[in-house]
Amino acid sequence: MTIEEVKNKRIGLISLGCDKNRVDLEKIIFNLKSFGFQIVGNPEDAEIIIVNTCAFLESARLEAIENILDMSEYKSSANLEKLVVTGCLNELNYQDLTSSLPEVDAFVNIKDNDKIVSIILGLYNINLSIPNVIGRSLTTPQHYAYLKISEGCNNFCTYCLIPYIRGRYKSEDIEELVNEATRLSNIGIKELILVAQDVTKYGVDIYGKKSLVELIRRLSAVQGIEWIRLLYCYPEEIDDDLISEIRDNPKVLKYLDIPLQHVSSRVLKAMNRRSNYESICTLFDKLKNEIPDIIIRSTFIVGFPGETEEDVDLISKFLKTYQLQNVGFFKYSREEGTNAYKLSDQIDEKIKESRYNRLYSEQYEIINNFNQKLIGRVYDVIVDESNSDYSVTRFYGQAPEIDTVIFVDGQLPLGEILKVKIIDTLDYDLKGEIYDELT
Repeated sequence: MTIEEVKNKRIGLISLGCDKNRVDLEKIIFNLKSFGFQIVGNPEDAEIIIVNTCAFLESARLEAIENILDMSEYKSSANLEKLVVTGCLNELNYQDLTSSLPEVDAFVNIKDNDKIVSIILGLYNINLSIPNVIGRSLTTPQHYAYLKISEGCNNFCTYCLIPYIRGRYKSEDIEELVNEATRLSNIGIKELILVAQDVTKYGVDIYGKKSLVELIRRLSAVQGIEWIRLLYCYPEEIDDDLISEIRDNPKVLKYLDIPLQHVSSRVLKAMNRRSNYESICTLFDKLKNEIPDIIIRSTFIVGFPGETEEDVDLISKFLKTYQLQNVGFFKYSREEGTNAYKLSDQIDEKIKESRYNRLYSEQYEIINNFNQKLIGRVYDVIVDESNSDYSVTRFYGQAPEIDTVIFVDGQLPLGEILKVKIIDTLDYDLKGEIYDELT
């Protein structure tokens, strides 16, 4: 088979997992398109399928394997010739992965993503080194994009496999990030969403000091970038310099995603987290004092080994005290290979479910009360989705895909930033209308 014949192959893609995984896939897609491959949306039309996997939890690994097996069915029923697996599943070094999934023609490690075109050519017995092309083909709407500022993690929380999957913390060069932001701005991106396992540690490994504030200032200078959003800030790393930057920089949204995971000092210690109840409360008091309109998102793990009802009561008390607007709860997943896996005081699944349901029910009341207070307020919103009879928008307190949205009647221009007045609540979501300052 010639290189031109391979180049004419149609490629289908399945992406699983987090926004950091999404960025990896967008770079892969850019290289595939740059070489000349055609990307198709229907796997039945694909001659090559790439499954980009997540392996953070057992449920994610099972989902990845199910998708791999589902896609492999197209080898007998459709056009599929080659099945390629990328992403985190390959990084767990399962000895039997190749033998247990013979349907897969190539497992590509994350460090080899930039060789994806050469690897595919090799499957057709064409040994040719194709250089990596820097760029991304966005899978988000054309007005916002994720900017992955580092890889890996050094925190080694006892419940988490990420350091073993993605390796040690490694920051991206600040000049390369600014260049990437410039390229994104040039194609219409207005909102940059900074992501990493821990964005607050940015720069420590390559510059010898935390450099997130410097990065934010450099990104703020990129023409066309209007909103900068910070996800995944570890509480113990949020310092006065960062708080001041969020408060004073008009491009930085008054929004923080702080994955607390718990607030009980005893449970946090068992998780190998460096915060405690007192330090978390001190931080949240400071944030709300310095930035009164700040909106904070967080996540909590319920049912961690040794957790008591009193520990859950403390989460409940914390949520009611600080009135967090956006909260996710996860039942502890016992992951082999983590230190928490070996703990003896594992929690029964029924108890986990009960605690999970309790906290979600309580948070539902908090978000309803918060939403009621928003009625009558006017916000700048960005238009994420535009339909013939309604549009989906977000204000600064809503991150895409994970938070609530504001529905507005009528077809609004996609990606535009407009003023909207909140007029009603729709369960978790909100109803708004275009605000006319003259009325």
